[in-house]
Amino acid sequence: MTDRPALDVVIVNWNGGGLLRACLASLAAAQDAAAVQVTVVDNASTDGSIETLPALPRPLRLIRNATNLGFGRACDQGAAAGDAPAILFLNPDTQVAPDALSVALAALMADPRTGIVGARLVEPDGRTARSCARTPSALGLLGRALALDRLGLLRPHFLLEWDHAADRAVDQVMGAFLMIRRDLFRMLGGFDPRFFVYWEDADLCARTRAAGFSVRHVAGAVARHLGQGTTRQVRARRLFYFLRSQILYAGKHHGVAAALALTAASFGAQVPLRLALALARRSPGEAAEVLRAAGLLAAALPGLVPDLLGSARARAAG
Repeated sequence: MTDRPALDVVIVNWNGGGLLRACLASLAAAQDAAAVQVTVVDNASTDGSIETLPALPRPLRLIRNATNLGFGRACDQGAAAGDAPAILFLNPDTQVAPDALSVALAALMADPRTGIVGARLVEPDGRTARSCARTPSALGLLGRALALDRLGLLRPHFLLEWDHAADRAVDQVMGAFLMIRRDLFRMLGGFDPRFFVYWEDADLCARTRAAGFSVRHVAGAVARHLGQGTTRQVRARRLFYFLRSQILYAGKHHGVAAALALTAASFGAQVPLRLALALARRSPGEAAEVLRAAGLLAAALPGLVPDLLGSARARAAG
């Protein structure tokens, strides 16, 4: 096919196994699948997950990376390979309903000031996930790192009080299903590659809203979402990247002081609390993973300094 697709779907894969194949099968069964170009960016998988993939109405575009470049950078790669007016970033642990793509795309294009739309994510047990979130303030980031939200002293990051049953504008949608206008994505410079994984969706949504565009939840677009489908394979690195990315987010959006406070909270609260929970569950393996994540974060701190200083200069200039 040589006609321009209406939608580019970018899937970043890392050892996705059968999850990736199920995701692609759902895309093949989607309404207007012939107008959808799917690009899989593989981040050096070792499980053979990209060797036998289901056929799609349009030939699948496959980008193979020799090393794991991270989620955001791989998303940017996949987006650059396409030319559709809209891009859907889709996790390999999702399966879309037949009309999910067409419903989401119609909502995105209905208003030129809508920049991003997200789907209603359904968990394996059929419950609707509370996937939309508030823009994290500096105090909110620090308070949640100190577990104040669990004590009822701080609003949670995710909109747990809302059933996600209706369309509405939100601060942030989850990156598991994030559809954005291509011209806006290009204007924003894509995902920030400094976020290897985690918090890159919060950053993109924050920049979208700062540019004057809305972010919307579209309840009629439904996708089944397993959650942490591939990152659960590497628990220590998952925790490390989460902590690292939240520090980067704090520095980029709230300044160096916020990043330093969050760094202190990571070591002084988040790691000890997770360690205590692991020991309470009598799980020495989990405790070892927490300690390994803390070690990885400590080793990474010197490398974060240039990024935090660069963010500080950008904030001062802006």
